[in-house]
Amino acid sequence: MSPDVLIKEDGSTLWITLNRPERKNAYDADMAAAIADALDGASGFRSVVITGSGDSFCAGGSLAKLSAPTTSAMRDLYRASLRLFDAIRSCPRPVIAAVNGAAAGGGNELVVACDLAVAARSATFGQTGPRVGSAPVTGATNVMGIQIGEKRAKELSMLCRRYPAQRAYEMGLVNEVVDDADLIGTVQGICDEFEALSPRYLEIAKISSNLWWNSARDNFASGLGMLVQAVGSPDMVEGATAFLEKRRAQFPDPE
Repeated sequence: MSPDVLIKEDGSTLWITLNRPERKNAYDADMAAAIADALDGASGFRSVVITGSGDSFCAGGSLAKLSAPTTSAMRDLYRASLRLFDAIRSCPRPVIAAVNGAAAGGGNELVVACDLAVAARSATFGQTGPRVGSAPVTGATNVMGIQIGEKRAKELSMLCRRYPAQRAYEMGLVNEVVDDADLIGTVQGICDEFEALSPRYLEIAKISSNLWWNSARDNFASGLGMLVQAVGSPDMVEGATAFLEKRRAQFPDPE
């Protein structure tokens, strides 16, 4: 198992912790694959929790190489992201996001993919795609609209604003907001509730709920195909470079 992903068995719950706090737990292809592998092997548990180390939940896909991208590397990252989100949805056990800090970009889509989400009061949420030379095509532009409404989903996906945990709760992006010190205990309490329920029928309920996810699956693939075709574009390079240099991007005028 990768040191970038910490796996802990706690009774009937499998805890998966993203462990790259120095980059706000942004994942690369190998890290996404390690999380997916853990989810694929979680059938022996009653529930699964995904959280982050340090003060961030997940900043999505790592932008470290996007200022000088290669098509093969980006294709690997996109495919790994899709496999990760699919692994959450196909895992037979309930997957809970314990959002301990910023959930940005693909990290926000990670919350969308999870079955339930509990946020610490200090957590923040939002998409980053058009701000950094990308687009959130694996959940935010499609499935999130089912969860919080199309207009709100477009607001998140297109304006790239940051939202506090309470606002995310009001929109329906998370199930509950608790004080930071109560996050782990609250999530563990939900896991205890799952322990008293039938794993067989929880699995049926979960897989049945994938109707909208499955309907959007072809849209994910076509969206990622468009992103691959845009690898190395001036918008991608400028967005990633500006992000890494901590400045405002100067995108080219539309053609």
